[in-house]
Amino acid sequence: MKKPHPTLATQMMASIRSRGERPLVSVRDESDGGLLVASYNVHKCVGTDGRFDPERIIHVIREIGPDVIALQEADKRFGERMGLLDLPRLHLETGLTRVPVLSQPKSHGWRGNVLLFKEGVVRDVHQVVLPGLEPRGALVAEIDMKGGAELRVIAAHLGLLRWARRQQADMILELMRARADCPTILMGDFNEWRLGQGSSLSRLEPMFGPLPPALPSFPARLPVLSLDRIMANQAGLITDISVHDTPLARTASDHLPIKAKINLSLGKLA
Repeated sequence: MKKPHPTLATQMMASIRSRGERPLVSVRDESDGGLLVASYNVHKCVGTDGRFDPERIIHVIREIGPDVIALQEADKRFGERMGLLDLPRLHLETGLTRVPVLSQPKSHGWRGNVLLFKEGVVRDVHQVVLPGLEPRGALVAEIDMKGGAELRVIAAHLGLLRWARRQQADMILELMRARADCPTILMGDFNEWRLGQGSSLSRLEPMFGPLPPALPSFPARLPVLSLDRIMANQAGLITDISVHDTPLARTASDHLPIKAKINLSLGKLA
């Protein structure tokens, strides 16, 4: 008999029951090497206490210590879409550099998506308009990492409507089919809690294989929905994945960051 996928109610109850068992993680473990990638919806730097505080976001990123991180909602949504973080300070404290994009003068990224990396050379960048009623986009960057390894990162923020997410997932597949094979990480806020065939993310499986475990990351104070995801196009590329759950992260944004350890020497095409 085919095992049924959990409903929203069962996911919520399981998350609540396990809340006290999840350890708080505040420092990066350097022991096993590899690259640490992360995705974080910063909610325009407004925390769960309703306070606008970009400094808390910088502190959370510093806690994570990523080699590559994708941020969502890092720009204002309307008008000049001004960036909300102090990027020079972020670079000084973490070594992270913004992947350059063509956007409005005061923006950090592309439709709120900002991609930062620590060491390497950006070889190619594409800014993609995703279909739907909302102004959604994806940022595709190909980076020659330190040591010569090649990595493609797709940072995306999918829409709130299920039909739009399906079209957006299809467009991401089209992007992958049009480009040469290489290790690829797809990450961002996908706004999808469903599992199985009812999930718009199931459309990504032909390229990204079985979806990784669903880890609750929203809302930050009591996460029950797995809206944020990191997935790879090669089996074995992701060696570990977890939610960055700390006291500061629970307050700084309405999403918790999600992070994954990747090993470019272990990946094989799915």
